[in-house]
Amino acid sequence: MNKTKEQNNFKDLVSVTAGSVRLEGNLITPSGAKGIVLFAHGSGSSRHSARNKYVAQALQDAGLATLLIDLLTPEEEAIDMRTRHFRFDIKLLASRLVGATDWLAENPETCHLKVGYFGASTGGGAALVAAAERPEDVGAVVSRGGRPDLAGSVLPQVKAPTLLIVGGYDMPVIAMNQDALEQLCTEKRLEIIPKATHLFEEPGALEAVAQLASEWFTRYLTTEKV
Repeated sequence: MNKTKEQNNFKDLVSVTAGSVRLEGNLITPSGAKGIVLFAHGSGSSRHSARNKYVAQALQDAGLATLLIDLLTPEEEAIDMRTRHFRFDIKLLASRLVGATDWLAENPETCHLKVGYFGASTGGGAALVAAAERPEDVGAVVSRGGRPDLAGSVLPQVKAPTLLIVGGYDMPVIAMNQDALEQLCTEKRLEIIPKATHLFEEPGALEAVAQLASEWFTRYLTTEKV
């Protein structure tokens, strides 16, 4: 990823209201955007994740708007660094996504766009819980190396078409995603990237994730909300 593209992901700083808290984020809306993707990062990560920024750039190139936010406040992040408590609080993380979704619906720049969720690691579980809570607002979900098992009994309630992407060498997570796939009662697909590990650091692995995500979101987020 070249420097110019990387810098583009840091423009358009926004403060997103999510319930009783405000979350820092980066909102980028290409001209004529066909939909918007809200990112739910994984445990111990943030909106500055190089992997999520790479995928966000690919989505922008495909004509989709993106919102990368920190799901925790700075105070919560400081606590989580010591205790690792908040990163597995799926109910809390999902509530922040729901709040951000409502914020997008009220923002004049994005209110006309269908919303999709891109979740990574624990963020994948949070994205599915949030999608179940906002079935009329969330048009698609993509999970990268996600933990959909953390969504638990909520999985059958998810209505948004869901794409689960897992690395071929990420054996425990493959099993978790296979079990979750069986519980989902919506349009769904599991894609396993050959020879990729959990972080998709192998040559071509993240590019494959970005391509699959772009195709999925473009398919389901290309019509305006009614």
